[in-house]
Amino acid sequence: MNIVSQFLYIKRAKDRLKAKTGQTEFSKRELVGEVRALQVEFAHTVKEVLFIIIGVFSAGFGLNGFLLPNQFIDGGATGISLLLQVISNFSLGILLLIVNLPFLILGAKTISKKFAIKSILAIMALAIVVHFVPYPTITDDKLLIAVFGGFFLGLGIGMAMRGGGVIDGTEVLAIYLSRKLHLTVGDVLLIINIIIFSVGAYLLSVETALYAILTYLAAAKTVDFVVDGVEEYIGVTIVSGKSEEIRIMLTEKMGRACTIYQGRRGYSKYGEERIATEIIYTVVTRLELARLSTEIDKIDKKAFVVMDIVKDIKGGMIKKKPLK
Repeated sequence: MNIVSQFLYIKRAKDRLKAKTGQTEFSKRELVGEVRALQVEFAHTVKEVLFIIIGVFSAGFGLNGFLLPNQFIDGGATGISLLLQVISNFSLGILLLIVNLPFLILGAKTISKKFAIKSILAIMALAIVVHFVPYPTITDDKLLIAVFGGFFLGLGIGMAMRGGGVIDGTEVLAIYLSRKLHLTVGDVLLIINIIIFSVGAYLLSVETALYAILTYLAAAKTVDFVVDGVEEYIGVTIVSGKSEEIRIMLTEKMGRACTIYQGRRGYSKYGEERIATEIIYTVVTRLELARLSTEIDKIDKKAFVVMDIVKDIKGGMIKKKPLK
């Protein structure tokens, strides 16, 4: 870290500590901890922004290079926007913003404001890319359009999700309805897309709707490959010497429940007593995983973290209060 960046980190750390505590003098330990938190936040933010940028340009390529020139549609909010664009000739960029806006407002209430802000910026970037970037039309073969248009669109959606946001808001609606209706997110997405494809078959043609289903399947499988599926919960096991700080972060900052196991570290030299430790287990959604990783790194970069895909979940406090 050079002198200028170090000075900026220290200044920002003092400002944040002053806002938190109301004090003007801080110990070296407090400053070091806050500077470390700022460095972790910056590194994770750069990574997440990079994922979203890649996602935006990939989705733009799928739309402008394959789907739009051939009047193809897809599922989700993007499919609704494409359908409206085909029948109304409105700008797709504007339609993407209008169609996704209600879903993002819902996301701000059910997931977090930070998630909603990142998603709005990602969708705005996608609208700009679709409108201004002159992608070449790759092919007019309908099968290739459906498969590869869906692939690049799914890659874009998946990368944006890896960055902690979305460029297709129906995933947010699906997560919300799954909690209310006791259905899986996959089931809700399937119902939404059946409605979209039925409308497409009525307004355009049955052939267009069938190719749209193929596009959706290609996109969905690509998203699964990139992020293991938005519909899956992630079980997170954390072993750290700072387990109490991590517990407080989970329960107070992220609004998550957790379970504490008493355990012992397995490695020790012959004759030495193995160290007792607390093991934290919690469950988060895929969209919250980026933030959880950032918060853990702020507390303990050397924490041992194991993440497992949870296919379905019932009961317990999965989500009781909104994130800060």
